[in-house]
Amino acid sequence: MRYVTLILMTAILFILIFTSLSSPLKIYMEHSMKIETVNRNELSGISRFTKQHSDLKKKVDSLTKSKFAEPTEWGEAVTGVIHKMTTEEKVVALTFDACGGEWGSGYDEALIDYLISEDIHATLFINSRWIDTNLEQFLYLASLDQFQIENHGTEHRPLSVNGGIAWGIKGTASVEEVISEVMTNYEKILSLTGHAPRYFRSGTAYYDEVSVAIVEEMGMKVINYDILGDAGATFSASQVRDSLLRSQPGSIALLHMNQPSKGTAEGVKMAVPLLKEQGFRFVTLNEGFQ
Repeated sequence: MRYVTLILMTAILFILIFTSLSSPLKIYMEHSMKIETVNRNELSGISRFTKQHSDLKKKVDSLTKSKFAEPTEWGEAVTGVIHKMTTEEKVVALTFDACGGEWGSGYDEALIDYLISEDIHATLFINSRWIDTNLEQFLYLASLDQFQIENHGTEHRPLSVNGGIAWGIKGTASVEEVISEVMTNYEKILSLTGHAPRYFRSGTAYYDEVSVAIVEEMGMKVINYDILGDAGATFSASQVRDSLLRSQPGSIALLHMNQPSKGTAEGVKMAVPLLKEQGFRFVTLNEGFQ
């Protein structure tokens, strides 16, 4: 009888603890239980995606057979790349890259916790490798309405049709490689979240104009920035603060959420209250472009 009573008390205690959890954490736990249903072997390539989405399949097939002119532009500001939102309103889009691989698969928990506690809307550009390393965190972030999940590529490569190099990293070298770099991670995000990414940012934020046009043909916009928020997570906290304070109406700030040992989190914490005092509010890209 004593053992039965002990079991019942334990069960009641568990129920009380669970029901007292905050809503986001409940969502996180629910998503965590779904993780085992994800077959990671099915999350590469575009074959399964194209079977489910025939319109885009036709577009992708057409692109692989198309002839494109040799690109004449290379860099962060080539034709077709968006750097700001067109608005007179005092809104800023904070965008955070999660690069994965050797460029960092960390999770800046202090930064994310601050954004959540202050209800700061932001757009997260997530790389495929970062998702693989941080699947539980990814599902949690994707469950929160204040965050918009977007595409930061599959292997974090500059986007090029002829192997352009940026910061010592060789970019994609053909139309097929451009499509794979974009669509493989597109499919992964879609399969895990049900959300089809609308925006793309390449590793290094470098492109040629032909690759940008290919991304647009696949129904996405290429987004860079006008505020270099943390310079690849190399800025100190005060440099991050000073950079963000240069924001103008419609600014898009580029920061990182995968380098918890750097100054990004503290810099954001310093800048956000000051920007609010100036009348700025923080929006996702979807909110800003609307």
